[in-house]
Amino acid sequence: MNRTPPLATIAAAIRRERDRLGISSAELARRAGIAKSTLSQLEAGTGNPSVETLWAIAVVAGVPFSTLVEPPAPPVRVVRASQRPAIRSEASPFTSALLAACPPGARRDVHVITSEPGDARASDPHSPGTVEHMVVSSGRWNAGPAGEEVDLDPGDYVTFPADRPHTYRALTADASAVLVMEYR
Repeated sequence: MNRTPPLATIAAAIRRERDRLGISSAELARRAGIAKSTLSQLEAGTGNPSVETLWAIAVVAGVPFSTLVEPPAPPVRVVRASQRPAIRSEASPFTSALLAACPPGARRDVHVITSEPGDARASDPHSPGTVEHMVVSSGRWNAGPAGEEVDLDPGDYVTFPADRPHTYRALTADASAVLVMEYR
């Protein structure tokens, strides 16, 4: 069972995006608000990236989160639940597993998220125009933009602007949901 982040893919993607921007590691780290040593470890494929760190890098690079974690996919692809590459939050009991990245010309990513009751997973604003769509698979959640969070039951759907601060918090054990990130 592979439940670790795809380190080689992340390392190559960060280097590729930094090169595309034409900036140094120190400059990318500064803009993303992370330690240069953390970025160096990630680019070497030896770090342990958190959701927050990868989102910060993606926002600075102006790319979807999936650009940093998704390896090239074959035409037919099955992602077994036991083999999803999980990336954990450092601040809450929250895990994200990217299921599908945006193909060229499209701008959406599909994630499965899981969480246990505890601190909310606070998310900084994503790129301007980003919208999130969330369908609860199991458990109960409280999610949405800061100050506009809603309680959700299994089968409930919510959509909201994700280019402002927002949170996810499991209200019950074994909470899971499908999250679609739409980039405009």
